[in-house]
Amino acid sequence: MISDTIAQISTAIGQGAISIVRLSGEESINIVNKIFKGDNLEKVDTHTVHYGHIIYKDKAIDEVLVTVFRAPKTFTTEDIVEINCHGGVFVANKILEILFLEGARSANPGEFTERAFLNGRIDLTQAESVMDIIEAKSDFSLSLANKGLDGEIYKLIVDLRTDLLNIIAHIEVNIDYPEYDDVIELSNNLIKPKIESLITKIKKLINKSNYGKIIKDGLKTAIIGRPNVGKSSILNALLREDKAIVTKIQGTTRDVVEGSINIGGIILNLIDTAGIRESSDLIENIGISKAKKMIEEAELILFVLENNQALTKEDEELLKLTEHKKRIVIINKTDLNKELTHKFENSVQISALHKTGIDNLEKLIKDMFLSGEVNIIDQTYISNARHIGKLNDTLNSLYDSIKAIQEELPIDFPEIDLKTAWATLGEIIGDTSTTSLLDELFAKFCLGK
Repeated sequence: MISDTIAQISTAIGQGAISIVRLSGEESINIVNKIFKGDNLEKVDTHTVHYGHIIYKDKAIDEVLVTVFRAPKTFTTEDIVEINCHGGVFVANKILEILFLEGARSANPGEFTERAFLNGRIDLTQAESVMDIIEAKSDFSLSLANKGLDGEIYKLIVDLRTDLLNIIAHIEVNIDYPEYDDVIELSNNLIKPKIESLITKIKKLINKSNYGKIIKDGLKTAIIGRPNVGKSSILNALLREDKAIVTKIQGTTRDVVEGSINIGGIILNLIDTAGIRESSDLIENIGISKAKKMIEEAELILFVLENNQALTKEDEELLKLTEHKKRIVIINKTDLNKELTHKFENSVQISALHKTGIDNLEKLIKDMFLSGEVNIIDQTYISNARHIGKLNDTLNSLYDSIKAIQEELPIDFPEIDLKTAWATLGEIIGDTSTTSLLDELFAKFCLGK
C-alpha cells in the first residue's frame, strides 16, 4: 500500500565507507526519531543533516548522520529520511531490522521510484531513465539517460499525442456536425495528410533509435574465424588485458570468452568464440556450436583471416555464413609475408602480436555504426526497447487508419485506429499504463531505489 512507510538499504551491499538506509512515507520521521539520539527530528527543518547515534533498547548501534526531507519537495513527494551509517553488511542490516520492528516495511525493488511516479513527481520515461543512469557505461549513454530524466522524451511523446488529438478532434467535429464537411473530402484532404506527416515523424524517431540503442546497450560483437588465426590475441589487444588464453595449439578456446570495451562512446560486448572447423573432439564441438549460435545473435562480426595464408574452404564457408551480418574483416599477422590477395569490403589490417592497426579497427567500428551522425545535443534519441516497441505499435495503428481512409470506410474506422495510437503513446509515459506493466517495469530496479 502506498500509505505504508517503506525502508531499504540504498547503497550496494558490502564493505565500504558508508551505507545509506532510506525511508519514505508519512511515518518516516517518527520512526527514525524513536531510535535516534540527537536532535528531535520532529522539530527540525526540511533538507537538514543531523549528527547522533542509533540507539535501540539502550544499546548503541552506530554513530550516524540523519538527513530529513519533508514532503512534498522530495523524490517521492513523501517524507523521506536517510540514515548514513558506517559501511558494512551487518551494521546497515541491523539498522534496517530495527526500522522494521518500529513500523516500517521492506521496500520492493524500485518502490521508491515507483512512488515518485505514482505521486506525479516523475513520468514513466523519467522513472526508466533513473535506471538508465545507474546502468550507464559511457558519457554518451549517461547523457541520453539524463535527457530522459530531464523530461525530454516526455515532451517528445506529449507533442506527438497533441498532434493526434488535433486529428481526432477534426473527426469528432465532423461526426457531431456532419453537415459542415464532406466526409471523403475531410478524410483525403485534411486528415490523411496529417496522419502521413505524423507517420514520417515517428519513422524518423524509430530510425534514429538504432543509434540510441547502440549508445545505451552497446553492440554484441562476435570474433570469429578458423582456429589459430589470432582471435584471442585480438580480444586481448582490444581489452588491453590478457583475458583469453593464447597458444599455437588449435582448439585452445573451447568456450566463449567475453569482455567489454568503450570505443568512442560505443560499448562493444566482445565475445571470443571457438575456432570453427571440423573436429572429432566432443568438447571442442560444443564450443563450435556455441560459436555458430553467437554469429546469429551478434550485431557485429569481427571475422579474422591470416595475412600469410590464402583463403581456405573454411574461410569461404564463414564468409558465406556471415554475409548477411554487419561485418568487419580483420586481416591479422601483417608482420608475416603476404599470401592473402582477396579484397574485402570493410576490412582492416592489423598485427595483434605487435598491437599495430588496433586504432584503425576501432575507428572503422565507430564510423560503421555512428558515421558522424550522432549528435548528443539532439533530444530525440530513444534508446529504451519498450519505448521503441510502443512507437512501432503506434506506427502500425496509423498505417491501419490510412488503409481505412483509402478504402473509403466510414470516418469512425480510422478514428478507432487513431485513438489506439494515442493510447499506445500514452503507455510510453505512463498515461493509461496498466498495473501489470508497472509491476514488471519496477521489478527490474535494485532494492532501495
